[in-house]
Amino acid sequence: MDVDEAIRILRSVGCPEDVIEHCLTVRNVALELADKIEKNGYSIDKKLVELGALFHDIGRAITHGISHGVVGGRILRDLDLDRLAPFAENHIGGGIPAEEAANLGLPPKDYFPNTIEEKIVAYADKLVEGGRVVNFERSLEEFKKELGKDHPAIERLLKLHREMKNLIGKSYPEPASDEALRESP
Repeated sequence: MDVDEAIRILRSVGCPEDVIEHCLTVRNVALELADKIEKNGYSIDKKLVELGALFHDIGRAITHGISHGVVGGRILRDLDLDRLAPFAENHIGGGIPAEEAANLGLPPKDYFPNTIEEKIVAYADKLVEGGRVVNFERSLEEFKKELGKDHPAIERLLKLHREMKNLIGKSYPEPASDEALRESP
């Protein structure tokens, strides 16, 4: 499947143009991250990263709420794109554990990015606001404003950030220390 076909599918299920723009930007960031990680000796399925990024927000055709990941997984399975469903389901924040998912009204299961490709897409999504690339610090601050600085999702997001930094290595633009990120208002 190429990018044009993916965009046709997104439009056919009702994804708004701003969501498609966001998905295209996430795709670009995710492929850039994949290239850097691959240069450090890791094997990455870049086509899977590309398609996962393009379809991670397909559920926004139906809802913009927290359930858009679960809805997206269902849409992708209905389209016989089962391999891409985890990208939609597991990209929210740094992941959602089953108990928290149940409290949010989601089917009670763990929603964590598991493969390196899923983690790349989930992280790239945190570096894109709308159709604009932002730094991790900005994304983290938005999560703190929305959830509170002590919400367990903040530590999960920092964990994903540290993991990506380790995979990318020295080519990663060094932000403020993780401790500073954790403590900022």
